[in-house]
Amino acid sequence: MKSPKSLRPKLLSLLKEKSYLKKKVILSSGKESDFYIDVKQTALHPEGMTLIGQLLFEKLKTGEKVKAIGGLTMGADPLCVATSLVSMLKKSPMASFYIRKEPKKHGTEQGVEGTANLAKGMKVAIVEDVVTTGASTLQAIERAQAAGYVVKRVLAIVDREEGGRETLQKAGFTLESLFTKSDFI
Repeated sequence: MKSPKSLRPKLLSLLKEKSYLKKKVILSSGKESDFYIDVKQTALHPEGMTLIGQLLFEKLKTGEKVKAIGGLTMGADPLCVATSLVSMLKKSPMASFYIRKEPKKHGTEQGVEGTANLAKGMKVAIVEDVVTTGASTLQAIERAQAAGYVVKRVLAIVDREEGGRETLQKAGFTLESLFTKSDFI
């Protein structure tokens, strides 16, 4: 596998091609924006998924160590799986987990999926595809903590630079992003 420095420009190019839309949209925060970054389009592409997994894994190799990576389903799902797969290939296994927006109303009624691979008190990372205000990231952090995990890292593919980083800092977390809005504009 290539060095992260050579992978980052490739991922940015793919994000611009597959995920960046220059048009008026309403974001999940309720704010209007003149652009949208749909990371899922890149994360579900074979090369994009591979690049994301490699870059997130490389970022997690430095700093505070974690044993698992997870986030709110749907945006975080391919990011977590890609990172977990790369971690296994690199012989440094890291579990992945999904946080449901609402706990299941049947079966095990779980709010977190993948718990058979996790242990209470385990150090984890929360990942997001795009951070705008930080509200959904905080929701993921709170749900992971409520399930008994210790959130040590918070990562995103893109920071829209619209207050999310500051919101997370106020809550005691540092947002680590691969890209920011300025990389696209």
